[in-house]
Amino acid sequence: MVGNLLSNATKYTPRGGSIWLTAERTGGEVAVRIRDTGIGIAPDFLPHVFDLFVQGDASLDRARGGLGIGLTIVRSLVEMHGGRVEARSAGLGQGSEFVVQLPVAQDAAPERRPARVRQPHASAGNRLRVLIVEDNQDAAESLAMMLELWGHAVETASDGLAALELVARREPDVVLSDLGLPGMDGYELARRLRQRPGLQDAVLVALSGYGRDEDKCRALDAGFDHHLVKPPDLDVLAELLGRIAGRPDEPTRALS
Repeated sequence: MVGNLLSNATKYTPRGGSIWLTAERTGGEVAVRIRDTGIGIAPDFLPHVFDLFVQGDASLDRARGGLGIGLTIVRSLVEMHGGRVEARSAGLGQGSEFVVQLPVAQDAAPERRPARVRQPHASAGNRLRVLIVEDNQDAAESLAMMLELWGHAVETASDGLAALELVARREPDVVLSDLGLPGMDGYELARRLRQRPGLQDAVLVALSGYGRDEDKCRALDAGFDHHLVKPPDLDVLAELLGRIAGRPDEPTRALS
């Protein structure tokens, strides 16, 4: 959002002009302002700058520059985050200002417990038993192949019930579970896994297409230890599995 608005400001502010980017918090909101000394916006065009493919005076570079689709995207993103955006200008040649009002995010909840280090079986060395719960077969197979190349023993399940059947036969060290599973979702699966004897110390890692603070908090509340956005960064995942296996030489990194 800010990148788009700054791009517009630089595009329509002549050489030697000025651009300001400011942010201030007022109560439960933060106001982000991008103001410039550029060519401004005509009064009759101002109410429509966020409309898709809107056209202003054809003589203005600002109208030809494609304000419509870029600002439509900005407005959509702002509204998706529960905010609002406003365009201001005193007229042509008077510069412009765009103000984005967004609710202040709540502080992310810390992990509910120290990062778990599962004690693998003595004969396994650094090899972990990993269960992947993923209803997308291609995603499950590709992730399983990668983990096997890293030396881990991997099983896959396409839904929560199948996962519970597998853990009843073999306790995993790590469970990598999608949250958007059919039937029983990943949150419910995590709660059930935590209730099973022998799995209290298993490391549960949520895989999700959403990375908002509330998504992470909900996963932690359900019993997950970590939350990774799909597709997971393989470097981060490899480091995490190394830490779980208790490799002393593994570097530490803050995980989401």
